[in-house]
Amino acid sequence: VQLQASGGGLVQFGGSLGLSCAASGKILSISAKGWYRQAPGKQRELVARITNSGTTIYSDFVKGRFTISKENAWNTVDLQMNSLQPEDTAVYYCYVQNGRTKYWGQGTLVTVSS
Repeated sequence: VQLQASGGGLVQFGGSLGLSCAASGKILSISAKGWYRQAPGKQRELVARITNSGTTIYSDFVKGRFTISKENAWNTVDLQMNSLQPEDTAVYYCYVQNGRTKYWGQGTLVTVSS
């Protein structure tokens, strides 16, 4: 299973970016998918996820600003990020989950300037 993420880049404080991720390869089913991020010197942390039933979970630090799409095809996951802050600067990783196994994308860098 391969995941290809795109959409990162440089944005000013208060700006918006959209991230996209597409999975390919053999995977029987996806139980959940979403995005994590990792800032320099910090651990990877959950940003948002959506289950195959449409249930979404957002971390407190992105609630009200980020939206994970509910309209995607089964093998894609998009993340719309609004009101970006310098603290959102990180490498963003998409994933899809089959059972307990997560498959990861290569990461896309988001940099928010103040």
